[in-house]
Amino acid sequence: MRGFPVSKSAVSNFVHALIAVLGGNAAYFLLMPYLPAGARHVPFRIDVGLLVDFWFCLVVFGIVKTVAKKRGEARLHRQ
Repeated sequence: MRGFPVSKSAVSNFVHALIAVLGGNAAYFLLMPYLPAGARHVPFRIDVGLLVDFWFCLVVFGIVKTVAKKRGEARLHRQ
C-alpha cells in the first residue's frame, strides 16, 4: 500500500487482537454471573477475575488466529 505507514501484517494483528479483546470481554461479562465468586472481577481491583478475563481473551485470540490461518491456507490452495 503506497503512502500507508503501517504494514498489512501489523494492521491484521491489530484487528485480530481487537476482536480477541472485545469478544473475550463480551464472553466473560456474559458468563460472569455463572462463574464462581472467586472468578468474578471486582471493578478497580487486581484480582483473579482479571486473570480469568485475560484467559477468555487469550482463547478468543487463539480461535481468531486459527481461523485466519485456515482462511489463508484455503486462499493459497484456490490460486
